[in-house]
Amino acid sequence: MILEATAQDFSDLIAGRAPRDLNLPDSPLADGDVLQMISDLFHTLAVDFTPAAWLVVEHGEVAGLCLIKGLPDDGAIDIAYGIAPTRWNRGIVSRAVADVIAWARADGRVTCLTAETLPDGWASQRVLERNGFVRTGERIDDEDGLVIGWRCETGAHRV
Repeated sequence: MILEATAQDFSDLIAGRAPRDLNLPDSPLADGDVLQMISDLFHTLAVDFTPAAWLVVEHGEVAGLCLIKGLPDDGAIDIAYGIAPTRWNRGIVSRAVADVIAWARADGRVTCLTAETLPDGWASQRVLERNGFVRTGERIDDEDGLVIGWRCETGAHRV
């Protein structure tokens, strides 16, 4: 399940506290610098577009995060996600991405979702494929090097 993230959620996570009445997993969602970067991006984007991020919740625990990486570009929203390492290989990300797709299909502002994976990110690639994303090509990212692009149409049409 995904829950729309709030500024307080990020404040709690950065402070090492579980947001709301949820628990935290026994491994970190991300290191402090990454959480701060995600929080900063969330705060920037949430001024103009919400939801900008979601808590990925499984069995009363914040198992991960999902976020948009930028404002919509002609209805396209680029997403990213991460799960605590001790929660990998349990289908949590697949369910969270399915929930984000369901949200996008119900939101007329979103015509498609995009994502990127590393070439050796087989698990992430399977998550996207299982959720109807199709591979769109490759590009060189300044930080990550070669990345593979993915796209999932939502069926919405811009008005």
